[in-house]
Amino acid sequence: MVTPLQANASDLDRELGWFADVLDARLKLYFGKTCAVESVLVIPPPNLSESDSPYALFLKHYEWTSAERIVVLMALIPLIRPQLLDVLWSKNETTERGFTEFGGVHGATHGGFIPTGETAAFILAGDDLASRFEITRLFEGDHFFARHNILHLSSVQGSESLLSGALTLSREYRHLFTTGIESKPSYNSEFPARLIETHLDWDYLILPETTLEQLDEIKHWILHGQRLLQDWEMEKKIQPGFTSLFCGPPGTGKTLSACLLGQHCGCDVYKIDLSMIASKYIGETEKNLARIFDLAEHKNWILFFDEADALFGKRTQVQDSHDRFANQEISFLLQRIEEFHGVVILTSNIKANIDDAFIRRFHSVVNFPMPKPAERRRIWANAFSSKAVMEQAIDLDAVAARYDLSGGTIMNVVRYSSLKALSRNANIILLEDIEAGVRREFLKEGRTV
Repeated sequence: MVTPLQANASDLDRELGWFADVLDARLKLYFGKTCAVESVLVIPPPNLSESDSPYALFLKHYEWTSAERIVVLMALIPLIRPQLLDVLWSKNETTERGFTEFGGVHGATHGGFIPTGETAAFILAGDDLASRFEITRLFEGDHFFARHNILHLSSVQGSESLLSGALTLSREYRHLFTTGIESKPSYNSEFPARLIETHLDWDYLILPETTLEQLDEIKHWILHGQRLLQDWEMEKKIQPGFTSLFCGPPGTGKTLSACLLGQHCGCDVYKIDLSMIASKYIGETEKNLARIFDLAEHKNWILFFDEADALFGKRTQVQDSHDRFANQEISFLLQRIEEFHGVVILTSNIKANIDDAFIRRFHSVVNFPMPKPAERRRIWANAFSSKAVMEQAIDLDAVAARYDLSGGTIMNVVRYSSLKALSRNANIILLEDIEAGVRREFLKEGRTV
């Protein structure tokens, strides 16, 4: 059986052979040598319509033109066959240096030719100015390369040509086009978000029926939203994404619900690290958030902003420039969320802390109340290991009725009492350990038993 990696390698080998012919033709045409074609774009690319490699499927999905395929290949070549571009190191005998029109840059550690936008313009357009101007459109913000974070030009100094930036394929697509596997973004300053998952299922989520019904609405959007927008032609009438606010005390199931939604619907859930997003410097918060939304666009991800009051809190009366810029940040966030083609979930312990402008635009506000005695009883019953044995003195009905605890707090008590049992080399859970664990949790919250 052919693996995705092998299928990609086979297709890319054919693509590189085609690119070699294109490059050879461009150099012959440019230097006035005999060439079988009058334009490099008439050289037919490989027919990958029958291939099911990840590279070919991606190519078919976006219906790439020959020019777009060549640009992506140029960004890949330094990674997979760098010697293919060595011919562009040729020296111009007139100037005793490289050909300016070939573009290209030296890497800090890479020994080969790193193509730039200038290189792409040369290969695709030669010295035809109209064609060169057309090529620059491939690197503009409205092209799907930029909109879907596939490829971009590296940044350049303000006075330099935009095309002098190196062709840069995003990390996830470098990985997809080579290994055949879609990589998960790494947690870093550029993407301060962590993938969160759960090994539990819906049976472990003990919530009121009204809350579960609201979570079903989000599930329905994830599973059927695209059909509503496209098949039912509702794109012009409703927003492309879904935004929900989860409100409730800590430990009531907000994070677990987000993870279960992702698990049920086949979506990755990324928890945003707000400490790396919010900045005291004017404009930096917007830039940080823009990077996340740009990367997440069209990825079928759920963005999870936990304890989002710091970013999405109430706007203040403008008393100084700091207040004015803080309010601008909130307006920016509101706009980005409304334009986002995905699901955004924000959480807050207190609904009143969130700015009213957000509340009005949320598609749903899901309340996560403290569990009632009957719900607490179910949480207690499901919380312990199947290997644990309750001593006879334990009456879970009484424990659930007596102690007003959230699900997360109950799990802390279960952890404490289970470890106490293991420390005795036993599997018997003692009532005194449960009560001691409850006292510890109450003390943390400033409460008394």
